[in-house]
Amino acid sequence: MSFLHPEFLYYMLPPLFILFALLLTQKEAQAHFFSEEVMRKLRVSANTLTLKARNGLFFLMGLLMIIALAQPVIKDGTVEVKAKSADIMMALDISDSMLAEDMYPNRLKLAKQKAIELLKIAPNERIGVIAFAKNSYLVSPLSFDHGAVRFLLEQLDTTSITEKGTDLLNMLEAVSNSLDKKSKKYLLILSDGGDENSFAKETAFAKEHDIVVFVLGIGTATGAPIKLKNGAFIKQKGDIIISKLNESISSLATSSGGVYIESTKSDDDIKTMLKEIESVGEQKELKSEKVQRYIPLFYYPLGLALFILLIATSSMSKRESVTLPSAFILFALLFTVPHAKAGVLDFMDLKEAKEAYTNQDYETSAKLYKAHADKSENPQSYYNAGNSFYKQKDYAEAVKSYEKARFTDKHASAQNLANLGNAYAKQNTPELLQKAIESYEASLKLEEDTQTRENLETLKKLLEEKKQDSEGEKDEKSQDSKEDEKQNDKKESGEKKDSQNNSEDEQNSKDEKNTDKKEQGSDGMKSDREKKQEEEKDASSENNETKNEKQKEDEPKKLEQSDSNNSDSSPEAQNASHFQMSDAEEKKWLQELNRQKRTYLYMLGEENHKEENENEKPW
Repeated sequence: MSFLHPEFLYYMLPPLFILFALLLTQKEAQAHFFSEEVMRKLRVSANTLTLKARNGLFFLMGLLMIIALAQPVIKDGTVEVKAKSADIMMALDISDSMLAEDMYPNRLKLAKQKAIELLKIAPNERIGVIAFAKNSYLVSPLSFDHGAVRFLLEQLDTTSITEKGTDLLNMLEAVSNSLDKKSKKYLLILSDGGDENSFAKETAFAKEHDIVVFVLGIGTATGAPIKLKNGAFIKQKGDIIISKLNESISSLATSSGGVYIESTKSDDDIKTMLKEIESVGEQKELKSEKVQRYIPLFYYPLGLALFILLIATSSMSKRESVTLPSAFILFALLFTVPHAKAGVLDFMDLKEAKEAYTNQDYETSAKLYKAHADKSENPQSYYNAGNSFYKQKDYAEAVKSYEKARFTDKHASAQNLANLGNAYAKQNTPELLQKAIESYEASLKLEEDTQTRENLETLKKLLEEKKQDSEGEKDEKSQDSKEDEKQNDKKESGEKKDSQNNSEDEQNSKDEKNTDKKEQGSDGMKSDREKKQEEEKDASSENNETKNEKQKEDEPKKLEQSDSNNSDSSPEAQNASHFQMSDAEEKKWLQELNRQKRTYLYMLGEENHKEENENEKPW
C-alpha cells in the first residue's frame, strides 16, 4: 500500500497529536477547587461516555480522516494511453458569392456556424482552417485548441481579402503544401461550388497527392442575388447576377473518395459528415504514454471515521421501549399535513396526464395538468397544461398557462416564452402579434434558437405587410374622395363657364347691333390714310409668319448641336476620361492594397496570376 498525497501525513499528524495530548491531560475546571473525593460524590452516575472517552474518539476520528486525505492506494499495473487523430483541414469559401441570402442568414454565416459545430462535436480531432477565394490563406494550422480556432473563424468575412473569384485548384495546392506529404490528407470544403462546370484538374490533383475531399454544399439550386454592405447588388454587364449552388462540385468529392452533402438548417448534415470522415479516415498516432493504475482505499478510513463520529456525539444511555405507535405517526405525517402544496400520490395524476398527452387526448391532459398546477403552483405543470391547450387550439387558455409558468432555469424560460409567442401569433390580431414579437425577443435574449429567430422574422414581415395594406387602403380612400371633389369642382366650374358664355353672347349681340347702327350711320367710305395703315399691318404680319417658320426649321438643328456639345464637354465625362485606370494599374493598386491591409491571414504558396476572363463573374 502507498499514499498518493503523503504530505497530509507529514503536516497534519503532528499538530493533531499535540492538540489532543493537551486535551487528554487537561483537568476539569472544578478539580481546581474540590478534591477528587468530593468530585466523586458530586458527580451523577450514568451510563454515558466520559469526557476523556469522548475526546479519545474525536482524536481517533481525526486520525482516520487525515489518512483518508492522504489517499491510500494499491498499485494495479500500468495502461498505455495513445492519442490519435484524423487531422481534418477545413477550407472555407469567403468569396462574394457567399453573401447570397438563399440560406439564412447568408451562405458565409451558415458555413461558419457549421464549422463551429464541427469543432464542438469533434473535441479529440486536430482541426485547421484555410480561407480561400482566388488565393488561399491560412487561418489556423492543425490544432487541438478549438477555442482559438473558433475565435479566428468568427472573424472571417468577405472583406478579409480583396481578390475576387473562386479557385479550388489553388486551394488544393495550398493544402498539399501545408500538411504532411507522406500521409493521407482529409479536406472538408464548405463552399457554393464556384462557377466551374468541370473539376477534372482538381480531381486529378487530389488523387495524385492523396487528398480525400469532403464537400458540404452551401446554397440552393434556385439561388439568390448577391447583396453588398452598401445595399447594392453585384451586376455583370448591367444585369443583376443570380448565384446558384454548383452541384458539379460533387464529382470532386466522390471521385477523390470523399462524400458530398448539401447543407440543411439543422446540424444533422455536419454530424453526418463527421461520421463519414471518421469511417473513411485513418487515425494516426500522435503520442503514447503509460499511466499507472491504482485501487483506491480512502473510503475505508473515511467510513470508519463517520461511524466513530456517530458514537462520540450520541447521548443515549440505554435502550427504552417506545410506547407510541410509530407507524401511525408516520402515516399521519405523510397524509394529514394541513399546509402541504403537493400530495404524495400526485405522481399518479402526472403519469396519467402524460399518457393522455402521448395518446393525443389533449382535453384530459390539459385538465389533469391544470388541476395539479393550481394545487402545487408547479411551473412545469403550467407549461405542460399550456402545451395541451395549444394542441386543442385553445390559444387563449394556453396563453394564461404559459404566463403562470415562471421558471428559474434560462433554457426552460426561453422555451416557455417561445411557446407563449406561438400562442399569441395563432390568434392573429395586431395587438397579439406585437405581444408575440415581444415574447420571441425575450426568449432570444435568454437563449438563441434558430426556429424562434425565423418565427420572429416572419412575424415582423407580416406586420409590415399589414401596415402597408392599411396605408394603401387609406390612400385609395383619400384618392377617391379627392376625385369626387375634383368632379364636383368641374361641375361647378362648368356651370360658371356656361353662365359666363351666355352673358358674353348677350354682350356680343349688343355690340354687333351697335356696330351695325354705326356702320349704317356712316357713309360706308374709309379714308386713304386708314387704307395705308391696314396694308402696312398685313405686310408686317406676313413677314413675321415667314420668320417663325424659319425659326421652327432651325430649332432641331440647334438642339442636335447643343446635345453633341454637352456630351463632349460635360465635366463628368472629362474626369472619367482623365482618371480611367488601365488593367495593369488596377493590378498594381490591388497588390499595394493587399500589402497595406492588416490581417491575421497568411497567404499559402504563390499568388495566383490567372489571366482575367471577360465572362468571369465578378465575385
